[in-house]
Amino acid sequence: MTHPPEPGGTPDIRLVAVDLDGSLLDDAKRIPPSFWRLLDALDDRGILLCPASGRAYPTLRRDFGRDDLVYIAENGAFVVHHGREMSADTVPWEHAVAVIGRTRAFAAGGADVGTVLCGKRSAYVERTDSAFLDQVAPYYAQLAIVDDLLAVHDEVLKVAVYDFGSAERGAGAALAPLDGPVRVLVSQEHWVDVMSPTADKGNALAAVQRATGISREQTMAFGDYLNDLGLLAAAGWSFAMANAHPAVRAAARFVAPGNNDNGVVRAVVATLALPGVLTP
Repeated sequence: MTHPPEPGGTPDIRLVAVDLDGSLLDDAKRIPPSFWRLLDALDDRGILLCPASGRAYPTLRRDFGRDDLVYIAENGAFVVHHGREMSADTVPWEHAVAVIGRTRAFAAGGADVGTVLCGKRSAYVERTDSAFLDQVAPYYAQLAIVDDLLAVHDEVLKVAVYDFGSAERGAGAALAPLDGPVRVLVSQEHWVDVMSPTADKGNALAAVQRATGISREQTMAFGDYLNDLGLLAAAGWSFAMANAHPAVRAAARFVAPGNNDNGVVRAVVATLALPGVLTP
């Protein structure tokens, strides 16, 4: 790990924002066991943890099992604390319709893609094969299968497209002409998220900072992919994972060990000098 300088001792960190896939989670999508000891240590110091993910809020709430964390869900489009909405940045229905239509046309041309319409009440899919649903299920604990996405009635937080090939070269490129009224973001190797132009993990984190009175300099953040650039920019102590996209490594102040090496926990422990977290 590239260690932070320590001329003044342990930094005054009050908020730790953590991306999940590719950062906190290993490649098998598991939370490292030592994370729960880290969470206890952060609680003892009065440091707020903020999972920040493209995953839906019900999934984050299920996986972490606590209401007192601040959850940045849907890549910043939805923020929840103590079970209550802090902010929501929705996609107008006509723009969601355009994304669905373009993705259907891309699929009709032979692309192996599927669409998830992400609403406040639930996520919705119309593709039902197990190969697609197996990719969707880890991210959406609340998922409804419908005959027609265009018949859904919900406030839209995001339209997510899964591409079994390269999202950057495939679905991302196919949806790029829509960028402007919406934000087209390649969020993982196989996922493209289409959101409000102002929906961003960094904007969401800044809103959390304003609501809690925590400064950018008191914030630590971890990320690995392009959808984490805003998150890292909003934190004075920004860490790219060793496995991060090159653009993310270039933007971060520090580099943490990779996601398969318990990098988030190790970097927080080293920076904040937390004893006993890495040993059972």
